[in-house]
Amino acid sequence: MTAQQLVRRWAWVGTLVVGAGLYLAVLVVLTDTGNPNLFPTMILLGALVVPLTFVTFAAGRSGRWLIDGPTLGGCLLFGGVVGVVVAGLLEYDAMRRLGTLPMVGVGLIEEAAKLVVPAVLVVFFGHRYRVSIGGGIVIGIAVGTGFAVLETMGYAFVALLQSGGNVGAAEQTLFIRGLLSPAGHAAWTGLTCWGLWRFAIAPTGRHFAGFLGMYVLAVALHTIWDGIGGRITYAVVGAISIGLLLYGLKRAQRTDQRPALGYGQDVSK
Repeated sequence: MTAQQLVRRWAWVGTLVVGAGLYLAVLVVLTDTGNPNLFPTMILLGALVVPLTFVTFAAGRSGRWLIDGPTLGGCLLFGGVVGVVVAGLLEYDAMRRLGTLPMVGVGLIEEAAKLVVPAVLVVFFGHRYRVSIGGGIVIGIAVGTGFAVLETMGYAFVALLQSGGNVGAAEQTLFIRGLLSPAGHAAWTGLTCWGLWRFAIAPTGRHFAGFLGMYVLAVALHTIWDGIGGRITYAVVGAISIGLLLYGLKRAQRTDQRPALGYGQDVSK
């Protein structure tokens, strides 16, 4: 393993340490001064540190194709914003027409909304991104992370308002949702993009069925997570989600290490 690969593999540690240090510094100053101008910074850092660390961790294990910073940042930002906007609009329309929206409907809509940006990359920029399954998984993780970060910021802001400006309430929301986000949206979108990239690289009926299966699995995990809730549910669903994602990254890493991986090559093994 080269020095560059070693740095890339362990970059997540530096991301976590620096991010956590910045968050604690802002929190200490906010607590001491009570300056409300620091609330947005605290919410942003609290929602971002752990998910960004997970993206960095996954990127270091994505195979030999490195996903560049601008692509990861763009997926995190645009994927998150587009996903939140599309999901919010579809959920609003569904609730207005049906009067209520079952949890499975939420899962179906949100998991589909998060695939908008990855699908655009595959269709319109395939010559650049349709070369690495591991890279596709990382793109999915980044999009899911952006979605989760925006959701967490929204929940933290609501908690802050409902508590009358209690920093502790917002801090608790940031801690719980930030800690759980890698096992939620990030992992689920990573799994669906695993299936999507396998189909995009080798478009066969088997791989299309695999993609649909991954999407259904993500929706099922999402529905159980939201519908049942509780520590046991989060632990079980989170373990399944992270375990499958790490398995996918390992499989993709072996596939990506084969020479001349390209469009149309069999990636079923």
